[in-house]
Amino acid sequence: MLTAIVVVFIIAYAAIALEHPLKVNKSATALIGTGLLWTIYAMSTSDHHLVTEQLNESLMSTAQIVFFLMGAMTIVEVVDAHNGFDVITSRIKTTSLTSLLWLIGVVTFFLSAMLDNLTTTIVMISLIKKLLDKHDDRLFFAGIIVISANAGGAWSPIGDVTTTMLWIGGQITSLAIMKGVFIASLINMIVPLAITSWFLRGRQVVGPIRLSEHGHRDRTTPFEQNLMFAMGLGILVCVPIFKTVTHLPPFMGILFGLGILWLVGELLHSKKEDEAKEHLTLVRALKQIDMSSIVFFIGILLAVATLEHTHILTNLAGWLNKTVGREDVIVTIIGMVSAIVDNVPLVAASMGMYNMAQYPPDSFLWEFMAYCAGTGGSILIIGSAAGVAAMGLEKIHFFWYVKRISGLALIGYFGGIAAYIIQYKLIH
Repeated sequence: MLTAIVVVFIIAYAAIALEHPLKVNKSATALIGTGLLWTIYAMSTSDHHLVTEQLNESLMSTAQIVFFLMGAMTIVEVVDAHNGFDVITSRIKTTSLTSLLWLIGVVTFFLSAMLDNLTTTIVMISLIKKLLDKHDDRLFFAGIIVISANAGGAWSPIGDVTTTMLWIGGQITSLAIMKGVFIASLINMIVPLAITSWFLRGRQVVGPIRLSEHGHRDRTTPFEQNLMFAMGLGILVCVPIFKTVTHLPPFMGILFGLGILWLVGELLHSKKEDEAKEHLTLVRALKQIDMSSIVFFIGILLAVATLEHTHILTNLAGWLNKTVGREDVIVTIIGMVSAIVDNVPLVAASMGMYNMAQYPPDSFLWEFMAYCAGTGGSILIIGSAAGVAAMGLEKIHFFWYVKRISGLALIGYFGGIAAYIIQYKLIH
């Protein structure tokens, strides 16, 4: 059974990577892959009640991420429909592509620590669509956004789901992780940024035509733009606060905020004719979000869940512990594996593998794992939630990312590792 599951997963993964040569949408492959994996698991296990329970558990965790993603994407669409991003784009005056790249990279890095890497990626990619006309330029920017968002999320307790897991589990404390991992995360972002800006030096920003967009640009007032921009960003920023205060999962906060935004939108445009306000409504925004990417997300997360429930990931972690032995090398490998397999079950397996008595809170292992698991996913486009979102929003080809961005992410990854180990040895 285990061999069959691994083989099917590898074939499905390869088909996702070869989406364009095969001319088969990655969402279809992900759904077929997850269907086959769960079928093999169910047919090979006599305890069907256990399999159903595990599927329900995986569905619950997947649904939380999907609802969050849908909510964030809808909020961004509403802000965009009201031309809310003009609040930022109108203030960006630089004509140099490299200056813009640094600005976007740094803003993404710090915004990701306040929001989370997934939401930040959605917001920033929506922003660059307003700033850049050439798709090739936007692809490079999207790659840097993925790296910066993952790097920014790694040093904040609320910036990345794996760091949040370690924080909630008691393996790390908020102040210690911020002090311990910040420099490594900064190096992880700066190195790829510096290399990319070298290749883009001398290039000028080519902005999109700033006339009417579908004839709607002149239909929103400055007040409407500012209000919806402030509310949209405010809701996204308040989600981590909502989670901390209520201890409810983030998707509940984003759906609550979406409801408030919907109500405000209805009241704001209540006196307009139906035709004038149709493109500004939440109903329209829900139709505009990329459902294909969301379906892909469901498929890939449920597929990886079978590797978790069949203990393939736990066995892999145990094998690494026996074969390699060294903590720093094992965690580095876990980070790189998270580019292929979702980092959430990998970190969950590691949390179960190492006990708190032997490895107390804020020890080398936990801080280093927060960095590696948070940033290692940038090496491949489908290695992180931020990457998957970017892939859907900008239609990034898997192999384009491998050729152009993976090497940069890898250099940044090892640069951050060197920075963290040096810093740790100097302090301790």
